[in-house]
Formats: sequence, structure tokens, C-alpha cells
Amino acid sequence: MRFQTSILQQCWFLAGPTASGKTATGIALAERIGAEIVCLDSMTIYRGMDIGTAKPTSEEQVRVPHHLLDIRNPDEEFSTAEFLSAALVACELIVSRGKVPLFVGGTGLYLRSLLRGVFEGPSADWTLRKELEDFVAAEGALALHAKLATVDAPTAARLHPNDLRRVIRALEIQTLTGQPASALQQETPLSPEERPRHVYWLNPDRETLRERISQRVDAMFSAGLVPEVERLLQSPQGLGKTARQALGYREVLAHLEAGLPLAEAIELLKTHTHQFAKRQRTWFRNLEELQVIDVAGTESAEALAAHISLI
Repeated sequence: MRFQTSILQQCWFLAGPTASGKTATGIALAERIGAEIVCLDSMTIYRGMDIGTAKPTSEEQVRVPHHLLDIRNPDEEFSTAEFLSAALVACELIVSRGKVPLFVGGTGLYLRSLLRGVFEGPSADWTLRKELEDFVAAEGALALHAKLATVDAPTAARLHPNDLRRVIRALEIQTLTGQPASALQQETPLSPEERPRHVYWLNPDRETLRERISQRVDAMFSAGLVPEVERLLQSPQGLGKTARQALGYREVLAHLEAGLPLAEAIELLKTHTHQFAKRQRTWFRNLEELQVIDVAGTESAEALAAHISLI
């Protein structure tokens, strides 16, 4: 499944690791180029998951229209193919209004699927999934991840052991097709003439990013991340498997449900976020379509947007 080239070439893309300044820079860039923002994030789709996902504030959403925010309840799943379909509808609507679709976010799989298409794979085998879930219950997530590494090392290398949904799906694909997902999902880039011209990656230096991550985590807890998770747990739908694995939420759940001291949960989230940012760098580094924008950490969002708009 590929995104329509005619629409794709009209889109702009701004990606980067978590806490790199994408949201503020994206809004400033959207105002400069007459764009509406399509969220390139697999967790901001969930209603009520606001603080932990660093969702754009209501004020930011007033400045620039945002699409694909709050479109699922936190107990629901949302596939990459569903993302592509929803993104296409959003882009067609934006273009019809004479605006530019600007994708902003850090979910590498979503960006890759937009630029190169996505392998949809075989239909779900619920019996097999139940067997794999039972294996996790008996042996643990690390053992399942090790099982994946033996049959599909590239996919295992980019997936965290706690990302059970994707680990299980990768094992399901390998079992049902006899081929690793990493081989089947190898979509080649479009030719330079066909691909969109404006695909950018914000690249802060490591120390700047480390400091920003630490500040962001502290700000999330000060803003009420723990009460947010408590409200979600008490809601009728609760939290689904994917939402429970989200950064920030799984650490708070360890505090609320497993008794992890709050101070340790905060430090654990900082560690996990640093690790996640490192994986994002690795993932995006392999996309030749990206133009790297080095960020010193002293630039304003407006200055970065002005620079990008002139490239």
C-alpha cells in the first residue's frame, strides 16, 4: 500500500527524536507556509492521553489546525495501514482548502510508510496471538523478544521488548509467511523525481537532547501525569495494551499498580526516553529522503522554521 504520489509531493514533513522541539517548530513552520498539521505520532491519536504524549496544547491547536489527534479511545488499536488511510483523507481535505499538509511527529514507522508504502501482511491469526501472549505470561517479554531475534534480527533490533503488540505481529508474520517481516517490509524509496522535496529531521546534539528530555519528564509529572493515568484507569474503557506500553504511561502504571516509588518511576522514564530517542535516531538515519537540520539548542522555533522554509 502506497500513499498517492500526487498528494505526497504536496506534503511537508518535520520529524525528529522526542523533545527535539518538533511541536513548536512545526507550528511556526505551518504559519509560514500556510499549512495544517497532520500528527505523525502513534500515541497522540488517543483521547485523554495528553500530558504523557506531550500533545499540542489547546492554544497551539487554535494557532494551526491539527489532524489525527484524539481519534481513538485508549483501549483501541490503530494499525499503520489505518494511519495511512486516515492521513490520506486528512491531506485531501487540507489540499482542497488550498493549504499545505505538514506532517509533524516522531513515529518512524509512520513516516517510512508514507514515503515508501507499507506491507500489510497476512490477516491476524488470533489463535497464534493467544499462544504468544501465553508465552509472555509464562516466560516474560524478554524471552519473546529473544525468540523474535532468532528469526528476524533486524526487526528485533528496532523493537523494544515491551512493545509486545509489534513483537507479536512480527512473529505472526514470520510464522504465517515463512519469511521475516524485515524482508517483506523492504519498500524501496521513490525516485528523486517522485518523492516529496520537503522532508526534514531535527537533529539536536546529544547533550542538548538529554537535558531537554530530563526537563520534559519533570514538567510532565508537575503538570499531573500521575492523576491523568489514574483518570484513564478509572474510565469505562480503561487502557488497552498499546496505550499501556506508551512512554510515561507504563512507568506510572508501575508506580500505581506495582508499587514502584514515584521518584524511581520518574528516573526510569528519563532512562527509557533517552533509550527511545537513541532508537529514533537509528531508525531515521536509514531514511535517505531526510534532510538533516542540526539543532544547537539555542535557536527559537521561529528561527528554525524560517531556516527550514527557505531550504
